[in-house]
Amino acid sequence: MNSSLRILIADDNESDRMILRSIVSKEGHEVILAANGEEAIRLFWEHRPDLILLDVIMPIMDGLSVAKELRSRLAEDYVPIVFLTSLQDPESLAKCLDSGGDDFLSKPYNRVILKAKIKAFGRMRLMHEKLQAHNRQMLIEQQVAKTIFDNVAHSGCLDLANISHSLSPLSVFNGDTVLAERKPDGGLHLFLGDFTGHGLPAAIGAMPLAEIFYGMTAKGFAMEEVLREINSKLRGILPVGVFCCGCFVELNFYEKHAKIWLGGLPDIVCFRAESQTIETFRASNLPLGVLDAHQFQPEFINLTMADNDELFIWSDGIIEARNEAGEFFGEDRLQAIFKQSAVNTLFSSILTAVERFVGETGADDDLTLLSVKMVDMDVLGLPDLENKRGSLVGPQDWELSYTLGPLTLRGFNPLPLVLNIITEVEGLRGLSGQLYTLLAELYSNALEHGVLSLSSALKSSTDGFSAYYAERERRLSVLTEGKIIISVSHYPEATGGVLEVTISDSGQGFDHQLFLARDVPDDGCSGRGLRLIDGICEDFYYNPTGNAVTALLRWPSSR
Repeated sequence: MNSSLRILIADDNESDRMILRSIVSKEGHEVILAANGEEAIRLFWEHRPDLILLDVIMPIMDGLSVAKELRSRLAEDYVPIVFLTSLQDPESLAKCLDSGGDDFLSKPYNRVILKAKIKAFGRMRLMHEKLQAHNRQMLIEQQVAKTIFDNVAHSGCLDLANISHSLSPLSVFNGDTVLAERKPDGGLHLFLGDFTGHGLPAAIGAMPLAEIFYGMTAKGFAMEEVLREINSKLRGILPVGVFCCGCFVELNFYEKHAKIWLGGLPDIVCFRAESQTIETFRASNLPLGVLDAHQFQPEFINLTMADNDELFIWSDGIIEARNEAGEFFGEDRLQAIFKQSAVNTLFSSILTAVERFVGETGADDDLTLLSVKMVDMDVLGLPDLENKRGSLVGPQDWELSYTLGPLTLRGFNPLPLVLNIITEVEGLRGLSGQLYTLLAELYSNALEHGVLSLSSALKSSTDGFSAYYAERERRLSVLTEGKIIISVSHYPEATGGVLEVTISDSGQGFDHQLFLARDVPDDGCSGRGLRLIDGICEDFYYNPTGNAVTALLRWPSSR
């Protein structure tokens, strides 16, 4: 390592300049000489020295002014300044340091001390250069990590027309995360998570969480299955004391239903558009990553929502935002906004109120706000599930039969598995949404009307809809007999292929003729599914007893 330095000596006394040059040169350093402050500044920018020996009292421009100007223009570069002075009073020496000097050397010069100080500041400058290099490398690595993080965590559908969100991180990485992804059946999964702490240590847990969320949602897994997988993953990888508070929402736009899991986050609000009132819901679950898999028993809030009803979810950074007096923004101020603000400005009104409350104090936590409206399915359309897998061909001629007994029917959803097998056929991957709708409708009919013998008449009203699903859960929990068989085959054609799906059950038969004979579905929540299937398939038909249905789908479709 070269220890030679380039040293600028600025002193109006020629004898002192010569003495200093002699001492410094003998140590192997390069010397630049200036006779006044103005010349010192000019030579500094011409030669960029490593160290400055600066006389305090000089003509034209004194040493204090030189130090102030250089410090103001040297943003990140560190060049030590050692004042040369005959002044001895503490006040004058303090001014030297206040003006930007790092040390001072009293006249007459002590050769030993001068050499020692040059060596010391040389080491200090070298250390500063190393720190700067490490800092630049860290910033590059941080930017790469943030790009990867953003690509993983923000690859969903947060830009949907019915979603509003705001993430205001305290540092480069956000300890809060917001995820949204369409389900193959047209529904929506939405998640707001708040990890313990801030910055990179908090954000790093969002990577596996987002991978599981997007991967399982796109394959059609239900919210509870996604939650269990996320909890199990976080439980296994997060250190003790780190967990994720969150709110998971599953929206069904056909049935106007929201299923909500709330763990550790503040209360959430449902704003009713027609009555202009709010309903508040409190968390009843522990955060994700706290319980072992066998202990994780999620509790859900089931909510019927009309079009334009809106859910508001926020991290604790919103209600715990503090003003200059140290007061919290609090839930009372937050809920008052729903009474005082115009309906279409609620989201922005909350953000503005928090920002004004905090003022110049600045936030001391990540601030995240999320809202989602119930809308008609036509507003969003069917999801565009872009295929990103690399297989070019996949299986062409195959068939499978999958029999599900009562213990399996109680709590296992086979549809993601079956859909995953079907979409190994390259030409069917772009039809994932329609295929999931097809499978979900036929399987639900077989399970609910076939095996469980539930009457769809219960779903003729909003209240009846809730009762229907309560009874469904009850009958499933005590199911001891019955089965469903899912048979799927595919064979290629000259251009494309034909998929045949048959689902049969052990029930007494489904009165499909009743629904197929209607021109329009009920005013309630039943009778829509078979018409959806009719619009997706080339053909579908029941056996005479109504406990087996076959659907044919040809691709590419001409419909």
